[in-house]
Amino acid sequence: MFSWRYLDGDGQELGVSGQFDERGDAESWLGGSWADLRDQGIDGVELFDRTRGHSLFRMSLDEGEGFAG
Repeated sequence: MFSWRYLDGDGQELGVSGQFDERGDAESWLGGSWADLRDQGIDGVELFDRTRGHSLFRMSLDEGEGFAG
C-alpha cells in the first residue's frame, strides 16, 4: 500500500492522500493531481510505503524547484 503525504515548505505534514495498492497507481494519480494540490497550498509530497513503513522519496510541487525538506 502506498500513499502521499502532503508537505508544507518546511517539510511538515499537512495531510495524506488516499491509499493505492501499487506504486505506479500512486505516481499516476499524482501526475494528474499535482497542480490541484499546489493550488491548495501544498508545497511538496512524500511517497510513503505503508507496507514497509518508510518514505520512498520527496518532491516539490513547484515547477523547476528542488525540495529541501
